[in-house]
Amino acid sequence: MSVSVDKVKELRLRTGAGVVECKKALEECGGDIEKAIEILRKRGIAKAVKKAGRVTAEGIIASYIHSDKKLGVLVEVNCETDFVARTKEFQELAHEIAMQIAAASPLYVSPEDVPQEVLEREKAIYREQVLAEGKPEHVADRIVEGRIKKFYEEACLLEQPYIRDQNRKIRDIIAEKIAILGENITVRRFVRFKVGEE
Repeated sequence: MSVSVDKVKELRLRTGAGVVECKKALEECGGDIEKAIEILRKRGIAKAVKKAGRVTAEGIIASYIHSDKKLGVLVEVNCETDFVARTKEFQELAHEIAMQIAAASPLYVSPEDVPQEVLEREKAIYREQVLAEGKPEHVADRIVEGRIKKFYEEACLLEQPYIRDQNRKIRDIIAEKIAILGENITVRRFVRFKVGEE
């Protein structure tokens, strides 16, 4: 099936993917733009997994200051080269991440960053809650694991639902940019300030 140039242009505009990738995705799904976007997202995540081990020694510090000047965020987002760090797409991603941190106030970058003692404390609290609710002992562990997953979604930036699209996590947004920019991207650290908060 041949795909119109206009559809390829539209898909490119919406995803930032290359012309050839867009054409292939559209041909695969019979010209359906929404399905093509889904195909490109899946491919992007697969590419991102391959690049995940590469060193990210370049990057930028992005900031976000809320309009009332009472909330601010600094975040370090890294990539592999200074060239990519200076691209509009990379800088927009870093700004979006800063806004996410301002809006959703995560405590850690990823689940791996949660200190073991915090994790053990959370598990103990959830276990007590589950048993107090009268749930049987053999079911408690599964319920606690579910609540720990929810804890990660609230406390860890990469696991949080994206503020602009609750169906995607920050991890997915970064994976899509890795596919577009062709380099590994990581969030190294962040700090969130709110007037009057410790």
